[in-house]
Amino acid sequence: MKMDSELDEATKGELQRLELLLMDPEVRREPERVAGLLTEDFLEFGSSGRVWTRETALELLATEMYTPPAVDSFACRMLDKDVVLVTYRALRTSGARDEQTVTLRSSIWTRKSGRWKMCFHQGTSAQETRASRSSEP
Repeated sequence: MKMDSELDEATKGELQRLELLLMDPEVRREPERVAGLLTEDFLEFGSSGRVWTRETALELLATEMYTPPAVDSFACRMLDKDVVLVTYRALRTSGARDEQTVTLRSSIWTRKSGRWKMCFHQGTSAQETRASRSSEP
């Protein structure tokens, strides 16, 4: 059975909205709001290689200085009836030479009692430049 075809546009839109909400600096500074979007057993593998639990993520987010990245290539794939894999690229531009950092991100969202919550997130640094990105097929 091809489950990804069962994921409707409204659900894709909701999951994208929730991912972007978790990147909103105002939301990130409010542990109660973030906690409402994460499962109790949430786990993150950061692009630095560090592993974050729900508790350590909530502590960090409450005090961090954060500028949200641009997001592109957002995609969703249904893994089970109430489980969706979300993938996208996060792009940050910084420095005097307008250097771009690209992170490939993935999240697993689960739906319980009609509410989506993130149970896993991973960021992987990508060795990519504007020039190499434009030459992709």
